Amino acid sequence: MANKGNKKRRQFSLEEKMKVVEAVDSGKRKGDVAKEFGITPSTLSTFLKDRVKFEEKVREATVGPQRKRMRNALYDDIDKAVFAWFQEIHAKNILVTGSVIRKKALNLANMLGYNNFQASVGWLNRFRDRHGIALKAVCREDSDRLMNGLGIDKVNEWHAGEIIKLIADYSPDDIFNADETGVFFQLLPQHTLAAKGDHCRGGKKAKQRLTALFCCNASGTEKMRPLIVGRSANPRCLKNVHSLPCDYRANQWAWMTQDLFNEWLIQVDTRMKQAERRILLLIDNCSAHNMLPRLERIQVGYLPSNCTAVLQPLNLGIIHTMKVLYRSHLLKQILLKLNSNEDQGKVDIKQAIDMIAAAWWSVKQSTVVKCWQKAGIIPMELTDSNTEAAAIEPDIAIEKLWHSVAIATCVPNEINFQDFVTADDDLIISQELMDTEVIQGMVASENTDEAGSEDEGEASLPQQPKITITEAISSAQKLRRFLSTCVGVPDAIFGQLNGIDEYLMRRVTQTLVDSKITDFLQTK
Repeated sequence: MANKGNKKRRQFSLEEKMKVVEAVDSGKRKGDVAKEFGITPSTLSTFLKDRVKFEEKVREATVGPQRKRMRNALYDDIDKAVFAWFQEIHAKNILVTGSVIRKKALNLANMLGYNNFQASVGWLNRFRDRHGIALKAVCREDSDRLMNGLGIDKVNEWHAGEIIKLIADYSPDDIFNADETGVFFQLLPQHTLAAKGDHCRGGKKAKQRLTALFCCNASGTEKMRPLIVGRSANPRCLKNVHSLPCDYRANQWAWMTQDLFNEWLIQVDTRMKQAERRILLLIDNCSAHNMLPRLERIQVGYLPSNCTAVLQPLNLGIIHTMKVLYRSHLLKQILLKLNSNEDQGKVDIKQAIDMIAAAWWSVKQSTVVKCWQKAGIIPMELTDSNTEAAAIEPDIAIEKLWHSVAIATCVPNEINFQDFVTADDDLIISQELMDTEVIQGMVASENTDEAGSEDEGEASLPQQPKITITEAISSAQKLRRFLSTCVGVPDAIFGQLNGIDEYLMRRVTQTLVDSKITDFLQTK
């Protein structure tokens, strides 16, 4: 009996607790699970009761998976600030020592107003344990190699080794790449020169930009719904809008953030779970991607640092093609307004979203496959010469369109269409933290819903009246009559119009049926 009281109490890490919960979720009996993990039924019940808390901690990555206690730090705001700085440094593959972390903690503590805080070795050890950080000694040669870039040898090594291991268990249909790009959505041709090379780190131009995340698979058979990030959380143009061709989020910088990327990842993971699929997702190591949530159906593979220009399929022509199509659509809108003597009004967020999404869905499967082949991730195949020849014609049409608009809007002669397309290629797409921004970010995160909610960028744009279902049906009928007067309309266009008709008629029929039932019940 005396020995029983001296029995050492076992501590479980978050990872171990989640394995216990998952075992119960798999359908095993609780008694069998308790025996398998060597725990009492009461301990099992406690794990199940606290599962939401465990999942939240792991998903948000606020503590390392090996952590056994979830107690917060004594100086919680200092801890959060240092960890935010560490994540940024880690994403850039900059090697740091414990002494560097301690010095940074003292600097941030002073900025937060803590004069008595001591970044002791004990604090450092507890900080490392809380966040599952392993500080490793690295020889000078390895450090120089990381800091100076990986070079072509590293690219070849990745092609020959790591990527082969990553894709071994996946078909091209289940290998995906995700990446973000910035878009000056209100940019006009005559302002191309002023926008070229602008990083847009905030300020007034943040109102004129969006960040778009795109994701597609290696076979080109699946392009995921885009995620677009703006500055305005509630723009006037989205009032009464309940369906968009993309997901839309907002923050004060119109950048991709860690929270937004993780939210998107969790949604994709949920869809894959419902479809009983497992996928490989290749991403770069920008600051928004460096602390991922717990995922069940997605294996994440990081592209080597400083090599995304030659290894990332979306960077090798897919996003560029989307921008070509987006700017082309914008030029057509400008030309139509010039011909009808209309004022060149600003593009609002709703119009930009529609055009970006339309451009994304219009990127051809052959374009996607070629870019994956160019990245060396899937094998090269013989290129169809007919496809190459067919691609020349649209380029000629776009150049003619550009020439017409450029003359009418007085674009300088040294600016060409490619300059217009690539004008926003240098936009920052995720936050790069300075010490002051770490502190400001902590304050701003508490007011995320308020930041950027004002519709400053669209104050001059009139609010569009709500369109009724009857007006929509009438417009579709007018479009059908117009197409019937045209020569050589593809069958696919009529097929798409039929789909629109069916959707509208289904909506109006359901509305009428519901109103009849309501009238009948009221007379009873």
